[in-house]
Amino acid sequence: MWDFPDPATAPEDDDVVAVGADLEIHTLIQAYSMGIFPMHLATGELAWWSPNPRGILPIDALNVSKSLRKSIRSFRVTFNQDFLGVITSCANPARDSGWITPEIISAYADLHSAGVAHSVEVWKGKELVGGLYGVEIGGLFAGESMFHRERDASKVALVALVHRLRECGGNRLIDVQWRTEHLGSLGVTEVPRIHYLRMLAEALQTPSCIGAVGVS
Repeated sequence: MWDFPDPATAPEDDDVVAVGADLEIHTLIQAYSMGIFPMHLATGELAWWSPNPRGILPIDALNVSKSLRKSIRSFRVTFNQDFLGVITSCANPARDSGWITPEIISAYADLHSAGVAHSVEVWKGKELVGGLYGVEIGGLFAGESMFHRERDASKVALVALVHRLRECGGNRLIDVQWRTEHLGSLGVTEVPRIHYLRMLAEALQTPSCIGAVGVS
């Protein structure tokens, strides 16, 4: 195992807590369990991040508008049926953010095979039109990225995820890394890093929820 620094001791104004290591399954599980996640720097180096403040979605705070409720009826949602399709769609180089490298795709595909990374797929007929993926360890669901090819499709994936986690019950933490204006409109808020780490420690005591489930 790598000797990652405790993010609780990191400078408050620095989101990067370490550089280096690898993307092996046990490394990723160790990192997420500590409240850190990988993303490459502009230099190409692998960095480990613990944002301060941290974006989270309280499980009872999801904002579902009337128009989104209507959109939900237009799609079919599945879990873990096309993980590779979701992550490669999220990694589309035409998108503004291009942080999902082939190395990241390979590592998280392995994590999916190990039952730790999960995808939510949104379908229009037989076409994959939206979705999200993330990492679940205990009661933590760390959302990594989402995409859409039809209006509201990524939001529909998020609604389905939150609904599933609510059904499972227990102390659950949905981590979205950073709060953006878009995520804020859905109910995402910010908490100080130290507060997030306390929430994480409690959530890790809750059994995982999603598993290898099929059509929702």
